[in-house]
Amino acid sequence: MLIKKSDLPKVLAELKKLYPKVVIPLNHKNAWELLMAVILSAQCTDARVNQITPHLFQKYPTAQSLAAANIKDVEKIIHSAGFYHSKALSLIESSKRICEVYGGEVPQSMAELLTLRGVARKTANVLLGDYFNKPEGVVVDTHVKRLSFRLGFTRQTDPVKIEQDLIKLIPKDRWQWIGIALILHGRSICPARQPNCMACPLAPWCPKNGVK
Repeated sequence: MLIKKSDLPKVLAELKKLYPKVVIPLNHKNAWELLMAVILSAQCTDARVNQITPHLFQKYPTAQSLAAANIKDVEKIIHSAGFYHSKALSLIESSKRICEVYGGEVPQSMAELLTLRGVARKTANVLLGDYFNKPEGVVVDTHVKRLSFRLGFTRQTDPVKIEQDLIKLIPKDRWQWIGIALILHGRSICPARQPNCMACPLAPWCPKNGVK
């Protein structure tokens, strides 16, 4: 069941009360550090990534230094993030391309970001919307996917199709905010296994609760 169009502004207003200002929960000092952190965050908690990156960025403080790194050394540092073979290769190869093709600067377009190893639309949207303030879409991670379905924003299950539905539904000036807000709500009130509907201010309009 999809949410009523007349209910959408009410749901967004309640979310805005809960999460008026959203901050990327990954520690970073620049666009390259954020990109590396987001690549590491795939199927890994932000807390774990924030434990790993200080050592990683101390040893490899620039894209140039990480591009020249020994992959085994990188794997040792990021081992606890999971999928460390693939992630280490992505960190090194994306840093190499940034240096060789983009002059050491993280590119600022969706098309260019998607040429980097380990970068799909979710990662690119984080950089474009949350760092560069040039949103081209909506971040769709597991929390956004789950809540978008539960709230009736979409009936799709594929992240790309979910993003397209959100782009049509949510005003563009809220694309950057809605992704982080839904992630925070998914962690605090609406987790996968036991959503706390009794404590959720969105419950009166949530199709999951049988709202008609």
